[in-house]
Amino acid sequence: MSAHHPWALTFINHNNLGQPMSMEAFLLAALADNSPDLIYAKDTRGRFIFLNKTLMAVMGAQDLQDVLGKTDFDFNTPDNAQNYYQDDQTVIQSGQPLINREEPVVDRQSGRIRWLLTSKFPVFNDTGKTIGLVGIGRDITERKQSEEQIQYLATHDSLTALPNRFMFSKLLAVAIESARRHQRQLAVLFIDLDRFKNINDTLGHDAGDQLLITMANRFRTCLRTSDIVGRLGGDEFVILLPELESHDQAARVAQKILSAAIQPLDVHGQECRVTASIGICLYPEDAEDEQALMKNADIAMYRAKEEGKNNYQFYSPDLKVRSLERLMLENNLRKALERHEFFLHYQAKRNLKTGKIAGVEALVRWQHPELGTISPAHFIPLAEETGLIVHLGRWVLRAACTQGVIWQQQGLPPICIAVNLSARQFFDDNLINDIANALRESGLAPELLEMEITEGMIMQDAERAIRILTGIKALGVRLAIDDFGVGYSSLAHIKRFPIDTLKVDSSFIRDIPANREDRAITEAIIAMGKTLSLTVIAEGVETQEQENFLRDSACDQTQGYYFSKPVSPEEFTRFMLAHMVEAMVCSPPEKQFTH
Repeated sequence: MSAHHPWALTFINHNNLGQPMSMEAFLLAALADNSPDLIYAKDTRGRFIFLNKTLMAVMGAQDLQDVLGKTDFDFNTPDNAQNYYQDDQTVIQSGQPLINREEPVVDRQSGRIRWLLTSKFPVFNDTGKTIGLVGIGRDITERKQSEEQIQYLATHDSLTALPNRFMFSKLLAVAIESARRHQRQLAVLFIDLDRFKNINDTLGHDAGDQLLITMANRFRTCLRTSDIVGRLGGDEFVILLPELESHDQAARVAQKILSAAIQPLDVHGQECRVTASIGICLYPEDAEDEQALMKNADIAMYRAKEEGKNNYQFYSPDLKVRSLERLMLENNLRKALERHEFFLHYQAKRNLKTGKIAGVEALVRWQHPELGTISPAHFIPLAEETGLIVHLGRWVLRAACTQGVIWQQQGLPPICIAVNLSARQFFDDNLINDIANALRESGLAPELLEMEITEGMIMQDAERAIRILTGIKALGVRLAIDDFGVGYSSLAHIKRFPIDTLKVDSSFIRDIPANREDRAITEAIIAMGKTLSLTVIAEGVETQEQENFLRDSACDQTQGYYFSKPVSPEEFTRFMLAHMVEAMVCSPPEKQFTH
């Protein structure tokens, strides 16, 4: 039995200090000394008169004499010690116990904070006078840490460690109340990463997770310490700007986010770029509660996507009307294929050497029974977002191949038909089978079909793109890169892909020949194509001056309203026949039948 037992025994025996221990007190002391709980006794002045071995170990005491007669102020921080003392005095003065109080205590050996679940009971002498207290504490540090971890997981995104939707909503509610009380403004920025799904689908979920973590870290660096960025899920982030001074301040933050997002990053050895679309909603100008602020910021974000992505838009009331229209459009889009509301128009391409029709591009249109003709600029991005683009693209492919055969059956010469592939369709596992099935079912010769993909699509995952393009090429189908020049491809990149055609983006054609920089870029692309023995087509040609410049620059073909707008199959038949007649009339006799 240790030397400190007599102190405990005289106390626990409820007798005056110094009386000899009884067997009952001896057994109680032994039980306390071997308990895993922390057991102690104090006098009315808060001085320790007993500690068991477990508590002594936590306090780092080697000998009981180092503790006896001392108080919590000798072993704890002033704030903690004061809290302990106040609880002790409450028990002593009231004569009532305190049950299951959670208290922090410093582990003197490790220096870590440990949490105790403590109960304190008053001790009385024979006359009923309070002569001290006994306390029992149980170490609940692991339970406390588990609770804190559960609380953290419930309020934070496990991937990026940002506040999640639930936590952000709570923080926004507090910020709104503060702004209302102090008559201040705040802003909510709703952020959606453009093209994230393409990267996630092509490079895998691990790559997508790495990109999201990088974006979260970049967004943090754009903000003040008082600002909050959260992740709502997927590729959606949201930012709270409290104590907003002006609209311009929100715009500056949005621009910082756009600049941070577009910076290249290395994902699994692949250089990737994403952009962001941002919607901004202001309190109290645009909305006065958490739900409306979030909803309106989301509406503004979709407006930013409609404006070409990689930009920000402030909420305005008319956007709400557009949002409802967009929802209606999405619902109608899902039914349009079943109702056969889509149809194709065809835009001819001109061979600049011969002046003859060199091919056509199939362009999908939507004729809604009530809304009339709906622009592809409205429904194609929506089809991409909803995933309906894969089903729509499959229908376009079959319809275009079938039309090519119909024209031949009508007596027109075989003509190459170009069909656009969306990013989702290009990386769809069934793409090559879809192309093969469309050719087989229609009977169209493979060399009369050309698949167009964008420069950005193949640069997302070059190795996978090469495998897909090689598979398409093995069918005998031609391949074209559409909108060339707006990305980051070089001669070294392009020569790796089994392509046949480069299409110069219309943005470079619009201002030629007046714009010297656009002339230089266009000439460089044409030269690149010639070096690789590719057919070069200029898109968006609308004037004779543009066509003359392209012909002089050795461009192979043009496409645009100057030669032909997109027309129905029947109109194209008449257009083709008229050109055939014109060629026969204008050509020398020996060349009249060289088609």
